Amino acid sequence: MKARITVTLKSGVLDPQGKAINNTLDDLGFEGINKVRQGKIFNIEIAETDKTKAEVQLKEMSEKLLANMVMENYEIELLD
Repeated sequence: MKARITVTLKSGVLDPQGKAINNTLDDLGFEGINKVRQGKIFNIEIAETDKTKAEVQLKEMSEKLLANMVMENYEIELLD
């Protein structure tokens, strides 16, 4: 089974990398960019075939390693 886990900073958490990207886009002449927030995407393939069990495993992976639960949110998407 394939899955995508998207990790993003929680609302209110400062994002200096996103700010730097925003400034650079402005310097490159891209107009109308109000805000950039950066994150991480993990594409994972696991052997589990049961959707419910896979979601449990992916949730554990996210909370134990992939996302800093104090500062980040995560979203799991099962892919075909």
